[in-house]
Amino acid sequence: MLIPEFSFRRVEQLRPAIRHITAELLDGLVKQRQPADLVEHFTLPLPLMVICELLGVPYADREFIHRQAAAFATVSAGPEAMRAGWAALFGYLQELLAVKAHTPGDDLMSKLATERVATGEATAAEAAGLLVQILIAGHETTASMLSLGVVALLHHPDQLAALRAAEDLVPGAVEELLRYLTVVHIGLRRIATQDVEVGGVTVRAGEGVVVALQAANRDPAVFADPDSLDLTRDTGQHLAFGHGLHHCLGQSLARAELQIALPMLFHRLPDLRLTGPAAEEYAFEGRAVHGVRQLPVAW
Repeated sequence: MLIPEFSFRRVEQLRPAIRHITAELLDGLVKQRQPADLVEHFTLPLPLMVICELLGVPYADREFIHRQAAAFATVSAGPEAMRAGWAALFGYLQELLAVKAHTPGDDLMSKLATERVATGEATAAEAAGLLVQILIAGHETTASMLSLGVVALLHHPDQLAALRAAEDLVPGAVEELLRYLTVVHIGLRRIATQDVEVGGVTVRAGEGVVVALQAANRDPAVFADPDSLDLTRDTGQHLAFGHGLHHCLGQSLARAELQIALPMLFHRLPDLRLTGPAAEEYAFEGRAVHGVRQLPVAW
C-alpha cells in the first residue's frame, strides 16, 4: 500500500527538499552560541521535518510527536508507558486523518485518507496504525544514525578525511556506517515454522528465535575485521535494514538523508569537534534504538 511512496524514484524526487531543509538547519546551527547541541539543532529536526513533510503532519507538533515516540521506544519504561506513547500518537493521527479526508493536501496521509480509507480498502484504525509506525521509524532511527555517524567519523579522522576527499565514496560510506553502528538494538522476534539448522544448532518448529542485527553486522565470517570502521569496504550484505519480506520500507529515504546531511555538515563546518564529556555519557538507556540524548559540539 505504501511502497510507491517510499520507492527509490520517489525518494530521488525528494532530494532537493532534503538539501533545502539541511541547508536551513545548518544556517540556524551556526547562529547558535557555542558549544551547541547538534541533536537539538540538526540531527533530530532534520529527519523529523522530512517525515512530517512527506506524511503531511504539522511540524509545529514536533515536541508532542517526539515525546510520545520516545515513550514508545523506551523499553525500560515498561509496557504501560510504551502503550501510552503509542496510543497518544494513534489518537492524534486518527484525528488528523479525519481532517485530511475532508481537506486533503498533496501528502501521503491525504492519499491514505482519500484513496484507501474512503474506498474501504483500509479502515481508519489500520491507516493510523501504519502512520504511527512510519512516523516513529521515520525519524528516531535516522536521527540516531546522524548523531552517531558524526561521532564515529570524528573518532576516525582518517576515515573522515577520505570521505571529504572523494564525493563518490559517500554512498558506500553510508552503508558502512549503517553496518558499523546498527542503531536498532531490540531483537527481531520470530517463530520457526519448521525445523531448521542455524549455525550448527537445530531450531525446532514452534520455537522462538531472537535475531540480533547488531551481532549479525559484526559477524567475522561475513566482514573482515568487523569491529573496525572502513568506509571503503563492501557492505552489500549488511542487515541494518532487515532482510527479505520485512526489509525496511523507508530504507531509500534514510539513505538519502544520510548521504545528503553528513557531507553537507562537514563541508559547512570543516573543523567541527565534540566538546564536553564523551558521547557515551549521553547515550540513551533502555531504548529500542541506540542513540544519544544530546551532542555538544563547537566549530
